[in-house]
Amino acid sequence: MRMRHIGLILLLSPLTGSVALAQNQQPSAEGLRRIVRKAQPTYPEIAKRMNLSGTVRVIAVVATDGEVRSVEPLGGSPVLLKAAEDAVTKWKFAAGPESKEIVELHFNPN
Repeated sequence: MRMRHIGLILLLSPLTGSVALAQNQQPSAEGLRRIVRKAQPTYPEIAKRMNLSGTVRVIAVVATDGEVRSVEPLGGSPVLLKAAEDAVTKWKFAAGPESKEIVELHFNPN
């Protein structure tokens, strides 16, 4: 049975701030929001059939309570974009001032 793999590398920053890897998920002086809960994207069936991989970037608009209010596309395959948007919509960030966080997700069919 062929296994699929969805690799995620997350880049989070306010749009006007510097980009930092969020693997340690620690807040910084620039105001990066710590991730409290993440949902993994579902790899689209059509992407599996096409053996499609790629990177999708979105902007998550995060409310003061940490809930994601909306997700805006920044770039990537349209086939993978909906899965990324659906997953990031379910994320929760630490409470703080309203912010826009850049999230980058890497999809790999392996």
